Amino acid sequence: MANRKGAPRKSHANNKKSPTRKPKEEKVEENNTQENTAKVEATESRTLSEDEVKSISQEYEPETKEPPKKVDTFEFKDRFYYLKGDKKPVIHILRSKRLMYFDEEMGQEREMMFTENQKTPFVDEFKGEPRATHILFKEGVLHVPKEKKVWQLILSKYHPDLGRVYEEQDEEKDAIDELSQWEIKIDALNLAKNMDITKAESIVRTKVGSIASKMSSKEIMRDLILLAEENPQLVIDLANDENIEARNLGIKAVEQGIIKLSKDHRVFTLASNGRKLLEVKYEEHPYTALVSWFKTDEGLELYSLLEKKVV
Repeated sequence: MANRKGAPRKSHANNKKSPTRKPKEEKVEENNTQENTAKVEATESRTLSEDEVKSISQEYEPETKEPPKKVDTFEFKDRFYYLKGDKKPVIHILRSKRLMYFDEEMGQEREMMFTENQKTPFVDEFKGEPRATHILFKEGVLHVPKEKKVWQLILSKYHPDLGRVYEEQDEEKDAIDELSQWEIKIDALNLAKNMDITKAESIVRTKVGSIASKMSSKEIMRDLILLAEENPQLVIDLANDENIEARNLGIKAVEQGIIKLSKDHRVFTLASNGRKLLEVKYEEHPYTALVSWFKTDEGLELYSLLEKKVV
């Protein structure tokens, strides 16, 4: 069998598979990973600088809120001060120096003084020689204009006699009080307008006495309305007094001679037969005692009779 010339021979070596090798890229990545790990470990193990520590602590430190500052809403305006108890002496001299005030912020007492030339009430803040002055209430009233700022601060905020010897005019409180007084007066006038003549006479009698028995109905109603304007709370109290009519009936019974009251105001007797009704206890008002007696069984019987006989 003839050989073909020039034909290359197949090598058995070419048929063998070459072993697999890692690509160079994988080795490079592995080396980079190792280097990065080493750098991180080095960074973690090194000591942080003061600036870095401060930065980190500020980043993680919880925020602390400062307490809100007190806002001084004091307004300088013309102010009036009055002595308590409706006292109205010609002149009252208020303490004006050696006044002590406890300053909570400083934690100590501070001396105050009224002056004409200082811009602060506190002695420890004075500049130069202070020129002291007196504080005078005239007929129970002291008026301090808005320009006297230091005086107003002492009188309205710091003076130890505030609320004890004198008080400041409170316009809002005064308006509320005035409104309340008007409401009471309106209530009293409405009561007087709609009141029956018997109760009206009972109330008027507390003011005019036995003259009420001789007054006409219109005169009684007129005096009742005048009393409601003059003393509205008294009219309201008497109108709600369950004993006022019984008291008036007892007084009229004595005035008309149906019942007799001894001269020493100690004994009530029946005029028709002299029978003793009751004896008044010591220091007890006779008609108060009579009203109480009207509520007894014996007194109720006479009371019913008096309602028919008393004019």
